[in-house]
Formats: sequence, C-alpha cells, structure tokens
Amino acid sequence: MTTTAVTENGATLAAPAADAIPAADAALALDGVSRTYGGGAPALDGVDLVVPRGRFVAVMGRSGSGKSTLLRCAAGLERPTAGRVRIGGTDLATLKAAGLTRLRRERIGFVFQSLNLVSALNVRENVTLPLLLAGAREGRALDARALAALDAVGLADRAEDRPESLSGGQRQRVAIARALIDEPEVVFADEPTAALDPVTAAGVLALLRRAVDERGRTVVLVTHDPVAATWTDEAVFLDRGRIVARLGHPDEAGVREALGACPAAGAREALGARAAAGVRETRTRAAAGRHSAVAR
Repeated sequence: MTTTAVTENGATLAAPAADAIPAADAALALDGVSRTYGGGAPALDGVDLVVPRGRFVAVMGRSGSGKSTLLRCAAGLERPTAGRVRIGGTDLATLKAAGLTRLRRERIGFVFQSLNLVSALNVRENVTLPLLLAGAREGRALDARALAALDAVGLADRAEDRPESLSGGQRQRVAIARALIDEPEVVFADEPTAALDPVTAAGVLALLRRAVDERGRTVVLVTHDPVAATWTDEAVFLDRGRIVARLGHPDEAGVREALGACPAAGAREALGARAAAGVRETRTRAAAGRHSAVAR
C-alpha cells in the first residue's frame, strides 16, 4: 500500500510503492530492483517505482545515492542483480542481448549530458541516425522527419551545420530532437542541463515538458538541480539506493528541503513541516519562470 501525506499547499508526499497503477499499464515499472557491484553495499536496494504514461518524473539524490544506477537499470543498459524492470509491460529480464538492443533502439530515447553527437555528421544526419540504425532507408521521407523534429526544437535552419558550430544549448536541443524522432515510449535524460546556464537550461527543460504535455511522452529526468525538478510532475528522492521520499508538483523550496533531509530518517516529516505561505510564493515564482522561458 502507499502511505500518502498532503502538505498544506496541496503537494503530496508518498512513501515509495509500486501499486498505484498496474505495472502492465505503466510506461515504466521497477519491482524490487537491486543492483550490487562486487561485494560492496548495494547501489540500488529493493526499489519499487511505477511511472504512468505521459508523466515527467525527476529522480534526485546526493552523489552516490543510486540515481544514475537506477536510470541504467531502468533503461536496460545494465541488468539488475535482483528484481524486475518493465517498459510498457515488457519484462526486460525476458530479453536476450539482441532483444534489449532492439528495445532500446525502438522504444527508448536517451538524452545525456555528454550529448554523444557525431562530429563527422551534420545536425540532420545526427537526428536521423537512430532511424538508420533501426533499418530506415535514407531519402526525402526520412529527411522530412528530421526537419520536423528539428523544427520542434527551433533548429530547422541549422540542419546542415556541424555540431561544433552550435552552442551548448543548441547541441542539447539536437540531442532532444534525436531522442524524440522515433516517438519513444520513455525518454531517459541524465543531467541534460548540468553544463548549461540557467536561461539555456530552462529552454531545454521546456522542450522536455512539451514532449510530455503535447506528445504524450514519458520522461525520466536524473538531476541534482532543484530548479530543474520544478518542471516535472513528481520528484523521487534516493538515499543509499532506496527511495526515501516522493514529492508531487515539486517546488524549489520543497526539493531543496528534501535533498537536505535525504540522509536523515525523517525526510518525509521534514518535507511535511513546510510553511504553506512560503511554498505558495515559491511555486508562483517557479511557474512564472517557466512561462517566461517558454515565451522566449
């Protein structure tokens, strides 16, 4: 069962559970997932997490909390030591290496801090690369899809340029276009704004938000940035490989408080003790910042 508390401002804080909706109906479901390297302490320790379709979720925690390991296991980049991971009802444990590769290529999008753009290819070619690897044929139809994806991120006019001619924010937008071109079920974004200034980061987060709101995509964002988390529907907090708190409709003050409380047993109690007036003011400022960034 899920234990839920509601703060005075209406935000929900829940103990971790995976029974909110059936796992088969979710975009992503982790059931008792653990990951241990060698003989050390587990990087993940019995994680249960269900992410509904069309949801934007932030995974947060201090360095070493297990958030990057969670992303790698959830995306099929690593196999968990125990437990099960499902993407859209498909149990990844039932897939061999070739099947996992095909699932990642056809049903998952990735946005990494390192971008992984190919310098020898122009922007359009970088965006079409996942489709070519999946067996699509080069031609006008493929180029049209690439231009549509680039237009959605405001870069159609840079389609023939090389990545090195773009700014850091523009390169990240190319990476988002590449991640979304094949309409993936889930997009995993690993610290996509870590190297960007606040204004550029807001533009990147606005694109991910639009992918959820306008295209029904599911986005799982690993981030250490409390401001980035305010763009999401829910923030999930990890500490020592376990989910210790969840915050619905996160605001910056609440996220900072949760991150500060993560090493303590009373993380949820600390979150619930927030003053309602201060929270409302913070959420209003965050919402105004989002609207301003999208308008730009």
